[in-house]
Amino acid sequence: MSELAELQAESLRTAVGRAVGAELRSVREARGVSRVAFVQQLPSGVGARTLLAYEHGVRQLTLSRLVELAEALDIDPGVLVTRGLQRARLYLERVTLHVDLYAVLHHPTVGKGRFRAMLRWAGNALNENPHGIAEVDVKVVRNLALLTGCSHRDLAGFLAQFTPSPGTTDDEEEKGD
Repeated sequence: MSELAELQAESLRTAVGRAVGAELRSVREARGVSRVAFVQQLPSGVGARTLLAYEHGVRQLTLSRLVELAEALDIDPGVLVTRGLQRARLYLERVTLHVDLYAVLHHPTVGKGRFRAMLRWAGNALNENPHGIAEVDVKVVRNLALLTGCSHRDLAGFLAQFTPSPGTTDDEEEKGD
């Protein structure tokens, strides 16, 4: 691997770590749990400074630690990762997007321009997702991009701006049914 490729890979790892850490912090804060109180409930004995390093992407999370932290916050680890990547606009063409349908419907420019079809899609998607959050698979984004006449990348970027609030979990979404 060339030096440039190594630098790019390291930069991407750092960006992913920051994105997932920021989502972790946002979810913890949305739950109203302080860093100190959170680490006290963890079985692994993680310290507050270590958690701070994870939340700021300074220290890389292992998969087992990510699962432990996500479970303690009562959020699916996959949702935590994908929403972090979505908010940071990383790997949008490769992840299932979580879209707040109400935010799409109330966005001032959705009914105009090339994303006009997304207004109708969001309204219809509420029938299947009455809690207001749709999980949009990569293949669905690709097909919706064909409908709107834009690239997959452009539509994924557009939908990424409607990431649900950090404190929302799939369980909470379904409780709204």
